[in-house]
Amino acid sequence: MENQKEERREQEIVYSRSVKAGKRIYYLDVRKARNEDLYLCITESKRRQGEEGETPSFEKHKVFLYKEDFAHFIEGLQDVIAYVQSQFGEIESRQEWVPEPKENSEPETEQKAQEEAGEEEPKKKGIFGIFK
Repeated sequence: MENQKEERREQEIVYSRSVKAGKRIYYLDVRKARNEDLYLCITESKRRQGEEGETPSFEKHKVFLYKEDFAHFIEGLQDVIAYVQSQFGEIESRQEWVPEPKENSEPETEQKAQEEAGEEEPKKKGIFGIFK
């Protein structure tokens, strides 16, 4: 029964993209509903450091956005971005978060951390340039 649930879960995701942003990762999953309609599931995942000796956990939050709401969502997002830009001017991209090195290990360079994180695309100027 467990395998059946996993297969169903895998089948309903038809396209996926992850966005690393500091300590958070955003997953953008296009899913197929039972009626064959598509919708967007946005998941924010943030690593929570446990107490000393505990395993870290991940806090997740999900938002489901249906295709009939895409235009309204984009319009609202563009409006909010324009407001922030009017208040602060052009927003610079955020520096990539690199975890502090553990004791007894060599400090990582930013380039090495980016290679390990699998970053292949050049950095963009932030999300505020995307929605113009």
